[in-house]
Amino acid sequence: MKSHGRLTAKPSLRPRELMAEPQVRGVWTARIVTLFPEAFPGILGLSLTGKALAQGLWNLQTIPLREFGVGKHRNVDDTPAGGGAGMVIRADVMDAALRDAKRGGPAGPVLYMSPRGRPLTQSRARALAEGPGVTLICGRFEGVDQRVLDAHDVEEVSIGDYVLTGGEIAAQVLIDATVRLIPRVLGNQDSLAEESFSIGNRGLLEHPQYTKPAQWEGREIPEVLLSGNHAAIAAWREAEAERLTKERRPDLWRAWADAAGKHPGQASDMDPAKDRQLSGASDQSRGHREPEKE
Repeated sequence: MKSHGRLTAKPSLRPRELMAEPQVRGVWTARIVTLFPEAFPGILGLSLTGKALAQGLWNLQTIPLREFGVGKHRNVDDTPAGGGAGMVIRADVMDAALRDAKRGGPAGPVLYMSPRGRPLTQSRARALAEGPGVTLICGRFEGVDQRVLDAHDVEEVSIGDYVLTGGEIAAQVLIDATVRLIPRVLGNQDSLAEESFSIGNRGLLEHPQYTKPAQWEGREIPEVLLSGNHAAIAAWREAEAERLTKERRPDLWRAWADAAGKHPGQASDMDPAKDRQLSGASDQSRGHREPEKE
């Protein structure tokens, strides 16, 4: 198992130099089972997540799957039972890696990044951020032997309706979405309040943002934002959040309207089967009205 993180910050460190640093006890920990440990910390070692990693606000550990391979070539996969294309990661190899990960102490649920999993939502990220951490399986080839997933009670999580060559990028997406919710990771926690899917924004999409200059290429900042009238600005932002959500995510709009007891308007005329990731969106919208139950 390789560790990424440190007790004190040194500005001269580069992301990859975070790898051999000591872990901090009691902080949120991500353990990654992967064939490519060199992919980490990757983008997670930069900007706010990288700074937080260096400061010991969270831990990152990689478990190289190849080290648990069988035979002199340390094979980790074999042909699919029943025939078919590609290769499948062996149950005994993955089991050994997961047992090694557990020796590091509690680290929350074991998640397998998979396109057939439940959609990753903001409410799910909030729930993970409130726990001790997470163990992530990064798949490759045709996937992982189902028996080891069942034996370790692994939950499958998807970041979208598409397929990647491996789970490493998906794992970094989940970690980034979660770590930024840990206290002190963001410089200004108030920035979480009005972003898309946030509790403060009622689970809707975020309103448009503007900054200087006031005029650019013939385009102006909406006058209300320059008025100094805070009540009017808040009303404008709420209206824009509702407009964008209704236009771009009718699934979110329908879920919010139902939860708020309001008529969803145009969204009520749409076919729910065509709403994208409706079940996940419903979880997000409910998140601002009731405690997370996942």
